[in-house]
Amino acid sequence: MDTRIRRGAPRVARVWLAAGLLTLPAAAAAQPAEVALTLDQAVQRALERNLDVRVERLAPQAIDFTLASIRALYHPTLTSTFGQRSQVNLPTTQLNGGQRVTNDTLTYNAGVEQQLVPWGGGRFSVSWTNARLDTSNIFANFNPSYTASTAAVFTQPLLRGFRSDSTRQQLRITRINRDISETQLRGTLAGTLASVRHAYWDLVFASQAVEVARGSLELAEKLVEDNQVRVEAGAMAPIDVVEAQAEAAARRQALTQAEASALILELALKRIIVEGTSDPLWHARLVAVDRPMFRPEPPDVQGAIAAALERRTDVDEARRQLQSADVTLAYLHGQRLPALDAAASYGLQGLGGTQFIREGSGLGSVIVDTIPGGYGNALSAIRRAAYPTWNVSLNLSYPLFGSAADAQHARAQVQRRQALERIKALELQVATEVTTAALQMQSSVRQIETATAARSLAERRLDAEESKFEVGLSTNFFVVQAQRDLQDARNSELRALIDYQKALVDFERVQETSLQRSGIDLAAGNQAP
Repeated sequence: MDTRIRRGAPRVARVWLAAGLLTLPAAAAAQPAEVALTLDQAVQRALERNLDVRVERLAPQAIDFTLASIRALYHPTLTSTFGQRSQVNLPTTQLNGGQRVTNDTLTYNAGVEQQLVPWGGGRFSVSWTNARLDTSNIFANFNPSYTASTAAVFTQPLLRGFRSDSTRQQLRITRINRDISETQLRGTLAGTLASVRHAYWDLVFASQAVEVARGSLELAEKLVEDNQVRVEAGAMAPIDVVEAQAEAAARRQALTQAEASALILELALKRIIVEGTSDPLWHARLVAVDRPMFRPEPPDVQGAIAAALERRTDVDEARRQLQSADVTLAYLHGQRLPALDAAASYGLQGLGGTQFIREGSGLGSVIVDTIPGGYGNALSAIRRAAYPTWNVSLNLSYPLFGSAADAQHARAQVQRRQALERIKALELQVATEVTTAALQMQSSVRQIETATAARSLAERRLDAEESKFEVGLSTNFFVVQAQRDLQDARNSELRALIDYQKALVDFERVQETSLQRSGIDLAAGNQAP
């Protein structure tokens, strides 16, 4: 978007001027406060306040919460139950224990379970159950009776789900996505750094183009004054004054257009370095104080390609996508195996309460005595492991004639090969972009050399034409033409210098070495102290 704004600035300015939507003289009368801005200050403000950078900084934090939600699946869960239940049984048989048997049960249970453990994909649970039963059943041996039991159950997959399961796959991929978000943040910072430098140098060019246009206008106005003096002295025809005045008017219009272009390019720079329309800098007038320096350095293309392949965020992201494909491939390979689970459980139980001593051994015999007891008797039985229960089993499940995991695994293999080919294509693209940027740098150096020579010749030609005009050996037309050529030569030299600076920025951008050279701390988003 910024590139389109900069390229379209002169055309938009001309349209606004023609439509009367932009009146620079009136605007200049109420100019806001000027703020001198260096390139380093512009970069610093962009890294701190650019809204795109702020949005991108939130992405890793959002993924951190996703990671936390997945890790929560490995946390154990505490369960508990406390309840009271009363039931009156129907007298359906002689063994009901009476015509109207009432059972009042108090339960108080607790337990810990974990559906997933971070190693091996197993799951376990530990339970502790208790109950107090108060009954009117004439056949009861304890009343009230206390029962307590504890049990531990552990299930461990041995084949499918042992090395990887859906949760561990999701966790690993999310970690990779977290790294990708950091990479994308680094890419956003590098792109913002390049954009603010481009916008800054475009503003420098626009500001100096205004100065060149202003100087050209001064030359034209001086020529008008000189011609008027000559006309009054009878040494020149009045038509020459009109011609000089027309040229001065054309240059005044060119100055107005240059000023409009500078305002639009200043707006493009503000968009990158402010945090909104409430930012004080949005309403200020920016003055770019840095000037382009020309210190040609031959680019090391092979070293730059190696650096780009190591640091480029798009290459790094593609490689991490390959890691994600490897994680999915390993998971789907495990899903093709038979489901063989080992299960083990062990439990203890105890009974206590007031025990009835009956005469004889028949059903419903007469109670002759009681033995006091309570909940402690049940706990004592558990401590002595008086009534243990244990179980060990192997459970096997295997789909006949193949499964959906086979097709998914084959598809994942194809996707992994696609990821590899994308990396190769991206590496070739990177090498092409770096080489192109290096060639652009070399071309910019030659353009500066030719533009500087052309500007020097244009200055000498204007001096010569003015000298000949003073002695009557040249005409007003050739002086005006020499002034135009000098203005064009100065603009061409300035554009060549700016293009060289932007070529340097692009050469760093395609390598993404600008962050390291600028000392950008990715975590803080500022220049390192």
